[in-house]
Amino acid sequence: MDHERFMRQAIELSRRKMREGAGGPFGAVVVRDGVVVGEGWNQVTSANDPTAHAEVVAIRDACRRLGTFSLRGCSIYTSCEPCPMCLSAIYWARLDRMFYANTRDEAAAIGFDDAFLYEEVALPMPSRSLSTARLLGREAMDVFEEWDAKPDRIPY
Repeated sequence: MDHERFMRQAIELSRRKMREGAGGPFGAVVVRDGVVVGEGWNQVTSANDPTAHAEVVAIRDACRRLGTFSLRGCSIYTSCEPCPMCLSAIYWARLDRMFYANTRDEAAAIGFDDAFLYEEVALPMPSRSLSTARLLGREAMDVFEEWDAKPDRIPY
């Protein structure tokens, strides 16, 4: 596997799309069996979507191309250490491996600081800065119970 070639592809994608005005300087590719099966670049500002980070876009592209929600057997190459949202998406997609170039500290130095998010996620819910309240737990539990009893559910 040519890891440097795939990382260069992610870096070049980040450069090209940044220069085109698509968003921030981030790119990612998903690879299976030596073939790129998904590409993503930061589209936060061009798509008006705060979740359109390079890794999430690459995962969505790979899943669409492969026709699956599981990317077992795949690796992701990303031009920067993922933020908490993207790291979670990488775990949810069941990718086998992650390679990254720039660090989160280097991203923070140019204005992409995720330290607050890492700190917030680690706090108990009542201690977080986002105001939260639980509502209609019993009604929502009915749906969970129905799912749990559903014979044709697809686990993930």
